[in-house]
Amino acid sequence: MKELFEAILVLRSQDEAAGFFRDLCTISELEAMAHRWEVARLLDRGLPYQQIAAKTHASTTTVTRVSHWLRHGEGGYRLALDRRKGVSTAA
Repeated sequence: MKELFEAILVLRSQDEAAGFFRDLCTISELEAMAHRWEVARLLDRGLPYQQIAAKTHASTTTVTRVSHWLRHGEGGYRLALDRRKGVSTAA
C-alpha cells in the first residue's frame, strides 16, 4: 500500500487524480468512496443520522460506520475535512 499512497502523492491536479483513480478503480468503487465521503461531510456538519441516510440514500449502517471511523479511525477523514475548511491541523 505504501507504493500506492506514494503514487497518489505525486498527482498534481484534480484531473490527474480523476484519471488515476478511474484507471485504478471501477465506477462502483469510486461511487462507494464518494458516497462515504459525502456521509462524512454531512456528519461533520452535525446532521442527524436519519437525515444523512435519507439525503444520501445510504443505510444507517453505513452512516454509523463512517461516523465511527470519523471519530475513532486513523484521523484521515478529520484531516481531509479540516484541510478542506482551511483549519490548521498542526499537532
